[in-house]
Amino acid sequence: MARVLATVVGMALACSIGRAEARSTPDTVWMNIAAAVAAPTRSAGNVKLDASRKPAEVLAFLGLKRGMRVADMFGVNHYWAEIFADAVGPKGQVVVWEPSQFYRDKAKDDFTLFAATRHNVAIVASPFATPALAPRSFDLMLINLDYHDVYWEAAKYDIARMEPDAWLKFIFAAMKPGGIVGVVDHVGPAGDTRGIVEKLHRIDPATVRADFERAGFVLDGESTILRNPADDHSLLVFDPAIRGKTDRFIYRFKRPR
Repeated sequence: MARVLATVVGMALACSIGRAEARSTPDTVWMNIAAAVAAPTRSAGNVKLDASRKPAEVLAFLGLKRGMRVADMFGVNHYWAEIFADAVGPKGQVVVWEPSQFYRDKAKDDFTLFAATRHNVAIVASPFATPALAPRSFDLMLINLDYHDVYWEAAKYDIARMEPDAWLKFIFAAMKPGGIVGVVDHVGPAGDTRGIVEKLHRIDPATVRADFERAGFVLDGESTILRNPADDHSLLVFDPAIRGKTDRFIYRFKRPR
């Protein structure tokens, strides 16, 4: 049954992701990712998010493969880690990074229980401004709906003003030469980035691209998989009228070899 389901998912993906992207993704890679998304071990709460996140299409676009060492940024809810763990297999590894400001109490207990059943998953916690990731360690990194928070200030959560250029130095250093960083975020208007993040938790895609290219990354691709033209970018992403349905961009950045 699982094999049949994975086949159906894989066929659907090849249709939905676009001809150019489908041609560049080998069938074995499609099937491996589809099977990981369809795994019965995933938590029901996380599976409910699949409709809005399209995880299989996103990970195929980013080039996830078995045996990779993956960094799942801000991943304490283990949504992506559940999928990564099966997709990279026993020879791969998943390292979740979580700001220590948010890795406390229930979050820590829940992740400990999750990681106990996935022997290729580990977590690293460090202050938001200084991601403690080993240099040249990762083939793939995903920053999903969180990069905008590098521009966020929140005394309530002990998050002081950060400089994106300084933060991205940690990210660049953590990637292997040729490694890929996938960035998914809510599309925001142009203008005062910090003000827009504070008000809407959105970010202008042009700002993200400029930040990463200034850090030394090369834009390797972009996808419209999660775009929603019905979102006019004026609402807070947590507004019930748009939550889970925001217009989202996907960038694939590469650290040059």
